[in-house]
Amino acid sequence: MPATPSLPRSGTESADPVPSSAVGSPTSDDTGRRAVRTAVTRQDDAADQARGLPLGTILLGLFGVALIALGGTGAGGTLIHDPLLADTALSWIRYGHGKDLATAVLYGGLGLLVWAWIRLGRGVRAELVGRKAMLLTIGVWMLPLLVAPPLFSRDVYSYLAQGQLALEGFDPYQAGPSVLPGPLTENVSWVWQNTPAPYGPLFMLVAKGVVAVTGTSLIGGVVLIRLMMGLGVVLLCWSLPGLARHLGGRPAVALWLGVANPLMLVHLVGGAHNDMLMVGLLATGVLLVLERRHVSGVAVVTLATAVKATAVVALPFLVWVWAARLVGSRRSRFVRAAGWGVAIFVTVFTLCTLVAEVSLGWIPALRTSSTIVNWLSLPTALGQFVHLVVNWVVHVDEGIFLGITRGLGMLLLAWLAIKQWWAARDGGPEAVRRAAVTLLAVGLLSPATLPWYFSWPLVVGAGLAWGSTGLVLVALGSVWMLLVTFPSGDTALYSWGYLFLTLLAALLAAVSLVRPDPLRLSSRPVEDFLLPRMTR
Repeated sequence: MPATPSLPRSGTESADPVPSSAVGSPTSDDTGRRAVRTAVTRQDDAADQARGLPLGTILLGLFGVALIALGGTGAGGTLIHDPLLADTALSWIRYGHGKDLATAVLYGGLGLLVWAWIRLGRGVRAELVGRKAMLLTIGVWMLPLLVAPPLFSRDVYSYLAQGQLALEGFDPYQAGPSVLPGPLTENVSWVWQNTPAPYGPLFMLVAKGVVAVTGTSLIGGVVLIRLMMGLGVVLLCWSLPGLARHLGGRPAVALWLGVANPLMLVHLVGGAHNDMLMVGLLATGVLLVLERRHVSGVAVVTLATAVKATAVVALPFLVWVWAARLVGSRRSRFVRAAGWGVAIFVTVFTLCTLVAEVSLGWIPALRTSSTIVNWLSLPTALGQFVHLVVNWVVHVDEGIFLGITRGLGMLLLAWLAIKQWWAARDGGPEAVRRAAVTLLAVGLLSPATLPWYFSWPLVVGAGLAWGSTGLVLVALGSVWMLLVTFPSGDTALYSWGYLFLTLLAALLAAVSLVRPDPLRLSSRPVEDFLLPRMTR
């Protein structure tokens, strides 16, 4: 396999040297590039037919996901009063040794899924697994998760409770779930019982619609809201191959990183997080802008922002992409592109707010995320470390240190974001790469960070040209982030012995991507470990 750069870079496509004075009219250069991308797609499809399917690897992952769903009935984010298991012969699976068995089954499934994902990655790297095989794999692996209990999080119960508040006429941006006691509220984590919703109007509209259909049925509500968030998977499967062709990467690699990744499947699909819908809309909007459908692209990214505010980070970078395609001086092009962008954003966001019948109270409610305290946030980690050292000498409240370090972290984040944005002023694929870097900085430097937050930069950057070193690092981070939360949703970030074991497991998985049988446990030919077996 030919050598590739170690770090992901954008493709060689320029920032459209032949500009257009129209909002999104194509040029002859643009038509030529589109023809090249179409030819690449046809070549990829033809190669798919010649390669066959990694059937054994697909079935291995399916078995793993099925075990995860089965184990989740006892070890996941289970209901306080489960209408299916309570007072039945299976209720033992939620307590004592039964729960231990369920946990073992779940972790066994995780191991099989990670193994299958790594084997699939070997085939992708060797160009034996193509786009169509990846799409089939994603669909097969996702199915059991659609009907599983919430995994590694209880956030979906908060979504349902907040939807019920909106449906009953309460303002979810002013009141927490506790003001409306009932089956939905009792399953919300105590941390969020009195916390207003920090989500945008489009997501509140979705949550309200789900509760209107399912009422107080928790199982029906979880499944339906997961299906709604699953639309994000569909959008990713459509947009990531296109992003790869624009950004210099390969469609199969983009799908392997951004959708088939266990971090995405287990946390975002299994956990039913609204980040799944947000990143799907975000990737779709970015692709539309790169395809010169600027108005539609900005509108879709605005919809992503109306789900979760993080998506707004990408919009200033997309303005540069748009501006590079207009005529005139850089300043005049930027002013026109920014003006159009702001007008589209305000229009779409206002419509979402009016249709959802909510206020803008979710913006100040964003501060509630600071309730989360863990060291995945680098400023929080620094504050906790300084407090630990100082506490050896004199007892001081930890909040003082967290306030200082988090404030400094926000200043550093602002500086990095502005620097990346200005460096992206030539537009083109490089602007998208720098948007991904900025989203990574948001995950690392925000006051609060959770493992699935790293899906944000992963999705936007999945279409870049990844080298072996970059893929190994992403595999390492993905597997480790997958495991740093317990299946019930409790954090494992302060269980140091467990974290050490998860790090070893992640290292083994990452190394296995490029080195067959790294522990040398078998005498079988290395090819049997290096590549998935293909079935025509």
